[in-house]
Amino acid sequence: MIRAYKFLMRPTVGQSIALGEMLRDHCGLYNGALQERRDAYRHSSKTSIKYGMQSAQLKDIRAFDPERHGRWSFSSQQATLRRLDKAFTAFFRRIKSGDTPGYPRFRGANWFDTVDFPKDGDGCRWDATPHDPVTRVRLQGVGHVKVHQHRPVVGKVKTVSVKREGRKWFVVLTAEQEQPEPLPATGSVVGIDMGIAQFLADSNDSFVPNPRHGRRNAARLATAQQALARFPRVRRKRTANHRRAVETVAKLHGKVRRQRLDHAHKTALALVREHDVIAHEDLKIRNMVRTVAPKPDPETPGSFLPNGAAAKTGLNRSISDAGWGVFLTILTSKAESAGREVIAVDPRNTSRRCPECGHTAKENRTTQDKFHCIACGHSAHADTVGAVNVLRAGLVRHYANTA
Repeated sequence: MIRAYKFLMRPTVGQSIALGEMLRDHCGLYNGALQERRDAYRHSSKTSIKYGMQSAQLKDIRAFDPERHGRWSFSSQQATLRRLDKAFTAFFRRIKSGDTPGYPRFRGANWFDTVDFPKDGDGCRWDATPHDPVTRVRLQGVGHVKVHQHRPVVGKVKTVSVKREGRKWFVVLTAEQEQPEPLPATGSVVGIDMGIAQFLADSNDSFVPNPRHGRRNAARLATAQQALARFPRVRRKRTANHRRAVETVAKLHGKVRRQRLDHAHKTALALVREHDVIAHEDLKIRNMVRTVAPKPDPETPGSFLPNGAAAKTGLNRSISDAGWGVFLTILTSKAESAGREVIAVDPRNTSRRCPECGHTAKENRTTQDKFHCIACGHSAHADTVGAVNVLRAGLVRHYANTA
């Protein structure tokens, strides 16, 4: 299996400058390759430039401008061109499927924060000597950079990536390792129901509170964004005060992101340690957070009727703040490593179906958190009812797969 590791780098002042120049030059290569593809298509719609053609030009580009492109790893530059090729592949795939195309865009200086090295030892070297307390990573054109390795890397390092987050630099490794030993079986199964009032409810009538990290930091974030908005648009990139305002907003967003990740990791780890089978709703989060379509007024051309957009915007913000997608991704990854089974089931009518008699009706759910079956009179918390129904649907799939 492949596992990723992320460590904080501690570069010197000179190495930080070199890392910034590496990102800038790779960003220029990405934008230049994108411009070449755009020009070729505008000249002739039948002309198409692929990755292989642009990769073959790298040797001449490095020889023509050795100060800007020749000092960096050839393989990392190929990875940057491959990144652009993936963007175009996804663009054409979305066109064929009828989705919003999203043509690849040029990257600004703050929009290009990662440089990939496809192979350890080719332009980079992960140097973790067992008897040396200091870990370093060697990067071509930068040197040996100290790394704060807070946990050991198990397996053989395959790829290395350098990532910038604000003023901090990180190295991201992918290592190939054997499948770890599964955790001891507990004989327990559980179904979970994701929510807004509670982060999740399980089939054992337990709840995990929703921390609402985004809402807790909303006031400070609004203040920082208002301070940033005061700078004139023409002079925004020319003052040190503007850069500090940008960094303040970025730090607040980064703090909220780390808090969400921490909560998701701890919650997922607790579920994986306690249960052998975990069933959850197969939520289409992207569809759930879509904006409401406008409702034109047929009697008054050019005007619109109320469509509940304000309430839907608040709901979308709460769903995004909960971070369901990140949590489910982490849960699946931890379950795979621990030998647990995670099952996604159809969420339709899970909170409307009575777990006692099976009667399904919209009237069964009287409020957001109350369930009362109009057929048999069974009452319970609505999220607990949903978790029980999710568990039953998950067990049906579990036994069908093992049969």
